[in-house]
Amino acid sequence: MDAGRVERATGQPAVAGTTGEGGDGCPASGRRHTGRRRNEAARQAILDAALRLLAASDGTRVTVETIAREAGVGKQTLYRWWPSKGAVLLDALLDRADQDVPTPDTGRLRDDLREIIAATFQGAQSSPTGPALRTLVRESARDPHLAELMRTFVDARRVALRAVLERGAERGELPPERDRDLLVDQVYGVFWYRFLLGHAPLDDATAARLAESVLGYPA
Repeated sequence: MDAGRVERATGQPAVAGTTGEGGDGCPASGRRHTGRRRNEAARQAILDAALRLLAASDGTRVTVETIAREAGVGKQTLYRWWPSKGAVLLDALLDRADQDVPTPDTGRLRDDLREIIAATFQGAQSSPTGPALRTLVRESARDPHLAELMRTFVDARRVALRAVLERGAERGELPPERDRDLLVDQVYGVFWYRFLLGHAPLDDATAARLAESVLGYPA
């Protein structure tokens, strides 16, 4: 988990463990080697539960208690890794994005760009990611904490895409005068517009055409 992201989303520092515990949530004095696998399973269960609840919430409040109950763990287990509900939700979104949209590095900008755009499109249309994102967008309009969480999540995805463009520029595949942030806006502008309004598909063919548009030559 990126502690800086969590701090921006929650206004609190991320903590790996409570007083007297090691970074994996086990007592610092012993048995860490026997509990690590169990603790990682619990951590992943919490992330998955948080995403499911966000996807199904339909405006109902997701709380630390409901996340813990859905994950089948105690509330204190959750607090071993996250300082707040917002931190859990943010980490759940980032964790799923990292799984669904790994940052490619094929050595060719056109291939990397097509892959990351196509994976973004596909991941956002899967369950529970798609419903969770729609809920977050809808509820962030009236909840400033969720709005900050949304901005932090979007920033993280922008960083991943910009890294692809930067690598391409270093290889001489992107002119130095091209505005990288504007190119990122172009990609995510198309994505969010189509994702939220649903007026046109988010498919592999669209990903290829968008990559071509961003690069300015056939993808």
